[in-house]
Amino acid sequence: MLKALLEVLELTLVVACLGVALRLYVQHLRPTWSKPLKRRRLAVGWALVLGVLATKVTEDVLDDESGPIDKALLGMIGARMSHGSTSVFEAITVTGSADVLTPLTVVATLALLAARRRFEAMLLAASTLGAAGVVYVVKTVVGRARPDLWPAQWYWGSSFPSGHTLVVAAFATAAALATARMWPPARAWAVAAAIVWIALVAISRLALGVHWPTDVLAAACIGASLPLGFSLAFDVKRG
Repeated sequence: MLKALLEVLELTLVVACLGVALRLYVQHLRPTWSKPLKRRRLAVGWALVLGVLATKVTEDVLDDESGPIDKALLGMIGARMSHGSTSVFEAITVTGSADVLTPLTVVATLALLAARRRFEAMLLAASTLGAAGVVYVVKTVVGRARPDLWPAQWYWGSSFPSGHTLVVAAFATAAALATARMWPPARAWAVAAAIVWIALVAISRLALGVHWPTDVLAAACIGASLPLGFSLAFDVKRG
């Protein structure tokens, strides 16, 4: 308990230090960034939090410190799984597959371009494509073995990070940001829908026994941070 509290305090301190460093950098070296970043303070804060958390989880995975916790949590999930619930989780996990997200991204991007929403179209396309690239690179570099606690369907690549979760997090977060820009009153509903979708896909990957808990946690953080980072970069460029 004390160790966990100390880690939370450490992460909080890192986020605070990064925030101060960014503020000083902008004030002294990039003053033109000040106004757009000030408008997006909440997005900056979340991008820092998610980035730091993803880094911490990744370090624990690489150092093999998360193994016992991962096995304990996934074992608890497996013990509570019933045969009938598998089909439900399989259906949920399909929503995070390339077969669904690829055409969805293409159609949504073209629709936004047709509606003259170039910023939102760029954000959605860049976030989803960037997420797919991150998944491929990190899976190849890390090469973590998938769980084998119970028989499970085969999926491409290594376990870390969860590709389904990461790409869904990127697409859903980008869609929520785009919706908030186009229809501000719908911001809360868009964010809530994105969180629910990401959570369901992440849970489905655990329930199917194809990922460790830290795989989906890191994936959700990385995926959500990408569109936040892209949107901030696009805003800074626009001034």
